Amino acid sequence: MAETKELQQVKGDEPAVPGEGAKARPKTTGKSPLDVPTGTPTVIVDDLHIVYRVYGAASDAEKGNAVNALTRLIKRQGRPQMKEVHAVKGVTFVAYHGDAIGIVGRNGSGKSTLLRAIAGLLPPHKGAVYTDGQPSLLGVNAALMRELTGERNIVLGCYAMGMSPAEVREKYQEIVDFSGIDEFVQLPMSTYSSGMGARLRFAISSAKTHDVLLIDEALATGDREFRKKSEERIRQIRESAGTVFLVAHDLRVIEETCNRVIWLHKGKIRMDGDPKEVIAAYNKG
Repeated sequence: MAETKELQQVKGDEPAVPGEGAKARPKTTGKSPLDVPTGTPTVIVDDLHIVYRVYGAASDAEKGNAVNALTRLIKRQGRPQMKEVHAVKGVTFVAYHGDAIGIVGRNGSGKSTLLRAIAGLLPPHKGAVYTDGQPSLLGVNAALMRELTGERNIVLGCYAMGMSPAEVREKYQEIVDFSGIDEFVQLPMSTYSSGMGARLRFAISSAKTHDVLLIDEALATGDREFRKKSEERIRQIRESAGTVFLVAHDLRVIEETCNRVIWLHKGKIRMDGDPKEVIAAYNKG
């Protein structure tokens, strides 16, 4: 696979020369996170393309058309039921230790797809994703076991992240307090509201310092107090030399929490740089 100029520069294979390369870094005023990297690279996304194959889809011409049905019968063809959706189109960027990167874009722009690809849950159709450490994806749809109590889910979730029994005991009460579920921790998660479940998932996932933490709309379901605590927790993760990706429709949270914003539009990066500048351009667009 051919490497892009940016990837070659990060890996040290080719010196960075201003004005050369397939992609120039975005121009921002002052010192941007791209001009002054906060640490060593943790995530390299190199010309990434993600293509979904959706089965069961048919065009209007294929629905209820007797001529088409007869033609397929004569040719012994089945009904075409597969449609390709090109969700991410040639995305390239580098994330560094200490970065908190917000990802903004309209619905269907590829934000959640990009996070899932970084987490290793979606194979690239073209290009590649390189990560330093194991990324951890947190979203409002992240599955815990609804039949088990909050207490058991905390224990199992911490074990799944590689924490030792001693670390689980040390973090248990902090997770309960942070999530705010209180006495509900003894009840099955099937009795929780969607907001309670989302708060517990965030509390479990953020109890450990991750090399790369991916957060998909997990802050949207909490109240004002929980969002404030979540923003502070994200800052703590950054200070521990981790990298955070945050997808949220609340642009205020992204502007106050992140040091860099990527604007996705129809699967492509439209802008990448300082949060205030990117968000201002996004609101105008």
